[in-house]
Amino acid sequence: MGNDCSVPRIVLDTNVCLDLLVFRDPACLPLHDALQRGVVHAMTRTDCRDEWLRVLHYPGLPVDDASRPALVAAFDALTHLAPASPTAAAAPLPRCADPDDQKFLELAWETGARWLLSKDKELLKLANRAQRVCRFAILQPQAWSLVEPQHPVLNPMP
Repeated sequence: MGNDCSVPRIVLDTNVCLDLLVFRDPACLPLHDALQRGVVHAMTRTDCRDEWLRVLHYPGLPVDDASRPALVAAFDALTHLAPASPTAAAAPLPRCADPDDQKFLELAWETGARWLLSKDKELLKLANRAQRVCRFAILQPQAWSLVEPQHPVLNPMP
């Protein structure tokens, strides 16, 4: 799954996944539609998926034992699991002030994603450097669209 390099790749942080699947934020509708149609592939890896599973148990979220399995299935249906890759350690990635968010930068690099969608201030602060050095854009979900400038993929997945 997700091995078709001709389809643009995108990385969604956990809060964007919450907006997309739990809160059904209208600003995420174009993204949801593009994912469902296969116009773009959302990439994930095991540690990102594990974070999603943990967050679904946070108190205060409108998620209960009855709705949780459907949210896990929806996440799995919309994402493509990337194989483990040792290349991120050697990548010229900026360091995120929040170490828990570094995995999203690594995933974007490892999979040749064009975009990393986030609302996290620490990740968004790195947008200019990521664009210049890593050739992927860090954007808020409402700023994303498929008309983004095409960026060469410097690190395609084998």
